[in-house]
Amino acid sequence: MNKKRLVQTLLTIAAFLFLFGCAAKEPAGLPSFSAKQFDASMYQSKVDNFVIILDASSSMDDDYMGNPKFMVGKAIAERMNMTIPELGQTAGLRSFGHAECISKNETELFYGMEGYNSAALAEKLGEISKAGGYSAIGSAIAAMGTDLESLSGKTAVIIISDGLDMKAGAVQATAVKEQYGDAICFYPIQVGDAKEGTEFLSEIASIGGCASLMNAKDLLGNDAMAAFVENVFLERAVVPAAPPAAPMDSDGDGVLDPDDQCPGTPAGAKVNAVGCWVLDNVLFDFDKDVIKPEAFAQLDAIYEILEKNPAMSIELQGHTDNIGSKKYNMDLSQRRANSVANYLTNKGIARNRLATTGFGFDKPVALNSTDFGRSLNRRVEIHPY
Repeated sequence: MNKKRLVQTLLTIAAFLFLFGCAAKEPAGLPSFSAKQFDASMYQSKVDNFVIILDASSSMDDDYMGNPKFMVGKAIAERMNMTIPELGQTAGLRSFGHAECISKNETELFYGMEGYNSAALAEKLGEISKAGGYSAIGSAIAAMGTDLESLSGKTAVIIISDGLDMKAGAVQATAVKEQYGDAICFYPIQVGDAKEGTEFLSEIASIGGCASLMNAKDLLGNDAMAAFVENVFLERAVVPAAPPAAPMDSDGDGVLDPDDQCPGTPAGAKVNAVGCWVLDNVLFDFDKDVIKPEAFAQLDAIYEILEKNPAMSIELQGHTDNIGSKKYNMDLSQRRANSVANYLTNKGIARNRLATTGFGFDKPVALNSTDFGRSLNRRVEIHPY
């Protein structure tokens, strides 16, 4: 093998080893996962922006739950991304540390800040495939603060880290919190259980003032991740109250149901202002029970309705004004109801379909203190049954 070919071979082997060393590996033994699908019509985003900060520093190569901490942390980010519904948020993915084959920068914005697309964020998350480098969380938080400068609204910052070798990061977290105030919240998730990491990330949670520290092992399941996402990112959508239903006219007599004192009148029936089927005072002369010829057309209309509805029976209710004694008017109202029944019987309606009752002046529909009011009270009402 000549010298040139040997060099090419060695370079090829080196490139292969370099790429293989940065290839993504799948975690083993973690709980299976099926992301909850939130109904976008029932929820709205309670944050305008969110950033996931993923620790890819060398300490994340240490074991946790049978895997490198980096793999567990990345699984948390992947499962979170699968669960968050796309509701118009602006999103970002920033990491720090890195193996040199991933990035030579202390911190890098792999995705965003741009409209949240879970597939696009997942693709960028896949590029962060190996841990290495320094625990530059302070640089990541400071850069994240700059990422947000052109944005407005509320921001959730999800920090996935073991929390080791990071004490200086609290200074940058405090500065960013002072810059954005209540518009920003930190949600640290510890990967591991080292006391140093717990203390540091609890301090970050305290600076954020929105939530307590959580541990990755408690968020790997379907329900736990869904609860976390709902708590941090979502709120129930406000459904506009349905306008009050328009009042109906169930029997189609022209009087709306709330005002209809006689519901269920048949089609074609002439009703008064309160929806009752009535024969007005043109039926009789004053103090008489003999039907006037000009009232025959009204009675014939009632006959036609009864003919079209052979199963219908009616009660004819006679009423008077208050002129005269109660006993006299009770008798007069009964005689008038009977006169209407006799007319309809003579036209061919069976008498057993026609009940008659006199009420005298006990049930006025208008004031008896005026001529017009008294004329409205002198009536015969028809009530189907």
